[in-house]
Amino acid sequence: MSGELSPIDKAKFVAAKQAAEFVESGMRVGLGTGSTAAWLVRCLGEKVREDGLRFKGVPTSTRTAELARDVGLEVISLDEAKWLDMTIDGADEFDEDLNLIKGGGGALLQEKIVATASDQMIVIADAAKEVQALGAFPLPLEIIPFGWQTTQALIEEVLVSMDVMGRQTTLRMNGARPYITDEANHILDLHLSRIGNPRQLSMVLNQIPGVVENGLFIDICDKLVVGHSDGRVEVRDINEGTISESQLAFVEDDNLFSDI
Repeated sequence: MSGELSPIDKAKFVAAKQAAEFVESGMRVGLGTGSTAAWLVRCLGEKVREDGLRFKGVPTSTRTAELARDVGLEVISLDEAKWLDMTIDGADEFDEDLNLIKGGGGALLQEKIVATASDQMIVIADAAKEVQALGAFPLPLEIIPFGWQTTQALIEEVLVSMDVMGRQTTLRMNGARPYITDEANHILDLHLSRIGNPRQLSMVLNQIPGVVENGLFIDICDKLVVGHSDGRVEVRDINEGTISESQLAFVEDDNLFSDI
């Protein structure tokens, strides 16, 4: 029941519920990965069951694909879709220019590919994810397993000349073993504290041999949907330069909460 949700989960839910309204029948939609994106998938499943919504979803991870099928969504691959009307995904951090850090869920590579193959990217997040400067959340890098320690050393060497506050890097683990992405790669988390020039850092990191992609999403997000624990939802459209706000009510018997 919604009354059992934490304030953060309530904020994620209302953001997801608002974003689900942008999806129309006949669309091809990228489905993000992570806890906020999971709320979106559940909301879209409800619209399919109750409102007759029909669209094709392109998941950004195997776990999103499994959840999407479980709630009744039609799932296709990006190769089948070719191009998407929109992608809706969460973020680990965002700044006032709608630049993002993503990859906390370990799917940054597929998320970036899908987002850039879309007419627009809509990001859903709770208000706590907003920061003045990116970097408090560790920046994920997807790297190939071969020679990963050499790649790590090269990254740390490059960070010395970058506008960042910290330079510690750690290999993401899954228990006693390295975390493995859907593309069979590793993830390095960069603990930078503050990133002074995200655009420059993104370009430099992607030039390092062994780095597949980084979790900085620069100039990719078109619209941001921010949820608050009291049900308020703010929609920021960077292309239109507009900000709108609405209020969503919680429904105590909502089917979305049956598995919480």
